[in-house]
Amino acid sequence: MKVIIDRSLAISIHQQLKGAIEYEISFGGLEVGASLPSVRDMAERTGVAPMTVSKVYADLKGAGLIEGKSGSGTYVAESTLSRLGTRADSADLRAAMDVAIDKGLSMGLGLADVISLMAARASRRGEAGPVRTICLVGLFEAATQSYAANVQDQIGSLATVAPVTFDAMADDPEVMSMVAAADLVLTFSTLQHRLPAALSQDKVVSLRFIPSEPTRLALASLDPMARVLVVSRFADFLPVLDLGVRRFAAHVQSVTLANLEDADLAEGVARADVIVMSTGADAVVGMVRPGTTVIEYRHIPDPGDIDRLVLPILNQSSPLPVASRKEAS
Repeated sequence: MKVIIDRSLAISIHQQLKGAIEYEISFGGLEVGASLPSVRDMAERTGVAPMTVSKVYADLKGAGLIEGKSGSGTYVAESTLSRLGTRADSADLRAAMDVAIDKGLSMGLGLADVISLMAARASRRGEAGPVRTICLVGLFEAATQSYAANVQDQIGSLATVAPVTFDAMADDPEVMSMVAAADLVLTFSTLQHRLPAALSQDKVVSLRFIPSEPTRLALASLDPMARVLVVSRFADFLPVLDLGVRRFAAHVQSVTLANLEDADLAEGVARADVIVMSTGADAVVGMVRPGTTVIEYRHIPDPGDIDRLVLPILNQSSPLPVASRKEAS
């Protein structure tokens, strides 16, 4: 049994020791019937006061995780946590916990802060019941995070929305497992065909994406006589971009479409007064001449699709209707 006590943490020694034993029981380090060190031995191993060890053992006994046998010591009891340790998928839970901890640390939180937040979240979840999980799958990390935040704002506490990129799904089996386990998977209607065939299509909702408010305002303010070049990194996005530009800049007379890989792209950029580029087509910026206006065409998930296709599922706890899923495709 591995027990590490870190006195530099803003977490009590009692809680560290109790958590360490619970962890070993939960993930197979201590099986049912395994013997725990005596109070004195545990105190010597960890440098913890015997009184603290005794209190921890008492708490674990009260929770049904360990039991004392008269004259023979203390042993791991049969419990929900001990049964978890025998499950093949217990490693998935441990991996998910690691992801949450690493995310918190990467955001500048201390370990104690992460633990406190996880405990608070667990407490709130316990009061509210199970929360559904949604994975929003996109192409670019920053943009996908923005899309997920938009959806999260609209659905509130009905579900937790996690941003996932197609590259992450392809490169990391754990990410793919997370997507497969989600209650709903959201993506662009133009990207649904890129989802893995093994993913259950019954829980996939394809959404239309519309220009963000700053993008709509920028398009609406264009000079009617401006020569506009719309550039996409992916050819299959051009019709979507063209539709949006013509809708919100209907007054502009000259709109030309180009793909980032087109051989004559540089010539088109040289003639344009305005470049409207999709996310990911940043390479075109290096081609523009001084004075050229560059607009990044940023999307948001269509709020109408969230209302029509996603919220009814979350509110009614009903299976995803096939007809609704195809409606926005």
